[in-house]
Amino acid sequence: MKIRDDYTCPLEIVHDIIKGKWKTILLYQMKDGPKGLAELEREIEGINQKMLLEQLRELIQFGLVEKKTFEGYPLRVEYSLTNGRGQKMMEAITIMQQVGVDYMLEKGMAETLVEKGILTEEEIK
Repeated sequence: MKIRDDYTCPLEIVHDIIKGKWKTILLYQMKDGPKGLAELEREIEGINQKMLLEQLRELIQFGLVEKKTFEGYPLRVEYSLTNGRGQKMMEAITIMQQVGVDYMLEKGMAETLVEKGILTEEEIK
């Protein structure tokens, strides 16, 4: 994904950076710290390794994620949010997550939120 040269507002740039099915979900998975490739693939239902690597590559290119490679065998790689742009984007994604939670609660989908570990039974009451 290449950033265009002609934008009329900053939101267009942000949209281009995070558009796609998986990018916001990937960023959200890294909110609590670095994650390995296999861990991300396990935690994100429906993503395949090819798409995961492609999306991570773009997030790195845009300065939201950084990749750290550890020497030794087996090779170990971790992905984490960058201190600047990645952490700022996480603030926006957290708000978006809460909007989604509110909507799901209004539509009677509390059970799904509990099943996925997003909320506990006590938080719903």
